[in-house]
Amino acid sequence: MWLSLYQQAAGGGDVAKRFRDWGTLRYLLRGIAECMPFIERVHLVVAAESQVPTWIDRERVHIVLHADIIPSSLLPLFNSCTIEMFLHRIDGLAEEYLYFNDDMFPLQPSQPADFFADGKAKIGLSHHLFATGLYKQQCRTSDRLARRALGLKTTPFFVRPQHICSPMLRSVCEEAFALLEADIMATASCLREPHNPNQYLFLDYMYYSHRLLPRRISNRHISQGVWQVDRIAAYIASPSTRFACINDVEMPDAKFLHDAPLLQQAFQARYPTPSPFEL
Repeated sequence: MWLSLYQQAAGGGDVAKRFRDWGTLRYLLRGIAECMPFIERVHLVVAAESQVPTWIDRERVHIVLHADIIPSSLLPLFNSCTIEMFLHRIDGLAEEYLYFNDDMFPLQPSQPADFFADGKAKIGLSHHLFATGLYKQQCRTSDRLARRALGLKTTPFFVRPQHICSPMLRSVCEEAFALLEADIMATASCLREPHNPNQYLFLDYMYYSHRLLPRRISNRHISQGVWQVDRIAAYIASPSTRFACINDVEMPDAKFLHDAPLLQQAFQARYPTPSPFEL
C-alpha cells in the first residue's frame, strides 16, 4: 500500500534511495542504549503500521504515525522536510529532545551536556553564501524563515547546522511554528521541493533568538559514494568520533545487495547485545 502511494505521488519509477532499508535501525537503537543511557524514551515516526519492524518492543518504543501529528490534508507524505515541521506535536515528547534520522549512529559514549546547557541547545553551525543543490536551497529557506519570524533582515549568507542528531527544545519549536504556521503550511509538499524548509528552521530560530550555542557535536559524515563498505566497517569497529552519519547515495541494486549485509555484520560485531527496545 505504501509503495503504491509513493509511486503514484512520484509518477512511477523506482523507490528513491532515501526509502531504501539497510536493516540498521536495530543498531541505531543499540547504540542509543549503550552510548546514551540518559535517553528516557524513544519515539519512532512512521507513515503506517506496516513500517514498524516486528522486533520492536512497543512497551519501550512509542510508535508515532504521521496521522497522529500531521494534518490529514497533507497526507500521504514522502517528504522528510515537511514531516519535520510537526515533530514537536508528538505526545509525551520531552522539552529537551534529540531528533535522529535513521542514518545517524552513536558509536562512543556521550552525555546530556554534549547537546544542552543552561536551557539552550548545542550544535555546530557553518556559514554559507551559495545555495547550490536542493539540500542547501532548503537550508537557505529555513534560515530566511527563521529570520522573518524574529523580525530580522535577511542577508546573502545563511547558517547551516551540522547534519547530526539535532538537539531540540520543544517549547521553542512550538513558538516558531506558531509564528510561521502559514508559511509552513504553504510550503508543505508531498515530495521534496527547493522551497521546503527543513528541521534547521527550528535550530536557526533557536540560534537567532539566542537559545542555541554553536558547539560542534563529535561526528563523522560518511558518504557511501566515497567510502567502500570495508572502510565503513573498519570505522564502526574503531571510531574516532561519538557519532557517524552513514549517508545513502544512488547506487546499483547489485552494490546495495552486496553492501547491506556487510554493513549489518559490522554493526552486529560492534553491538552484539540486543537493546531494551527489542523483543
